[in-house]
Amino acid sequence: MPTLFGRNYSKREILDLVGDMSQVAHTRRAEMIEGIERGADLIEVFDASGLCFSVLPGRSLDIASAHYKGMSLCFRGNVGDVGPAFYEPQGYGWMRGFFGGLTTTCGMTFTGHPEVDPEEENEELGLHGRLAYLPAKHVVAESGWEGEEYITRIRGRMREAVVFGTNLELRREIVTVLGEKRLRIHDRIENQSVDPSPLMFVYHTNPGFPLLDGGTRLAIRSEKTTEWLADAEVGPDVYTSALPPQPKVSDTVFVHRPLADADGNALIGLINDSLGLGLYWKFSVAEMPLLNQWQHFHRGTYVTGIEPGNVSMLGRAWNRKHGYLQHIQPGEVRDFHLEIGVLDGAEEIAAFEERLDAIG
Repeated sequence: MPTLFGRNYSKREILDLVGDMSQVAHTRRAEMIEGIERGADLIEVFDASGLCFSVLPGRSLDIASAHYKGMSLCFRGNVGDVGPAFYEPQGYGWMRGFFGGLTTTCGMTFTGHPEVDPEEENEELGLHGRLAYLPAKHVVAESGWEGEEYITRIRGRMREAVVFGTNLELRREIVTVLGEKRLRIHDRIENQSVDPSPLMFVYHTNPGFPLLDGGTRLAIRSEKTTEWLADAEVGPDVYTSALPPQPKVSDTVFVHRPLADADGNALIGLINDSLGLGLYWKFSVAEMPLLNQWQHFHRGTYVTGIEPGNVSMLGRAWNRKHGYLQHIQPGEVRDFHLEIGVLDGAEEIAAFEERLDAIG
């Protein structure tokens, strides 16, 4: 039963109040034709809960923008929603199409800075892999009643393949329910090759202003956290609180090993107490044992990264050294589940932190 505007409504009550369900929830597909946005295409999702977002079928069904009650939840890069035909795979060319957004998915065979892996392809692997530029096929965007719930589902398939080599298919489904301030992503990767393949898969989520501001804090329970350059263990005092925009560029990455609750899930929060607004991430630690945290508190490109994955964002060598590099066998299927939701007001933030405190 949907909860809207402070009260619960039955299906019959909602249908009595609206001429068409698009008054309270809808998906709309569009074609983008201007400049380098051509080919990215667009699926707009509206929900009367206040959570609205845009999905790009031409860019791996990633979520390029997201808002809650008019407030952006994510950073937006100055390049815009670049279409897949403009991908530059060499070196750091990936950044020429980094729209930021709520999700920019990295992988499927590589994440990290450009690197040569002599034990696998023995060629330069471009920044964060190819997945974020792969167009989806068999795309479906639909909304409808399922019992007393009005549910929106977006589905599609992406393939990372090369003749005589990799052949990985990703099936993605994004689900929202009318009245809920959350979305759920289910990704299923199948190795359709005859050979094993490295599997490196990370959700590069990119909170930005106004959620991100000076004093915005990360809420996490981590068994161990290391800093990227010295690979040294650090405590919460160095990664918990966001700085305001800084005059000089300075990037920092932390790799967290999050603790799981009784159901095996990690809970991560990013909270702006002055706004009474937060985002939370929920994911299975068995599927994604690491959380990468990127801090880039620079003027004009003010962003942080909350990045759960089965590996770190530090490349093949680091993950192999620390025992996180995985391979997916021929015919094998791996599932990944991620829930992202809004925390609205001090009461919801306090309830979330109570759940987090129970983890340890």
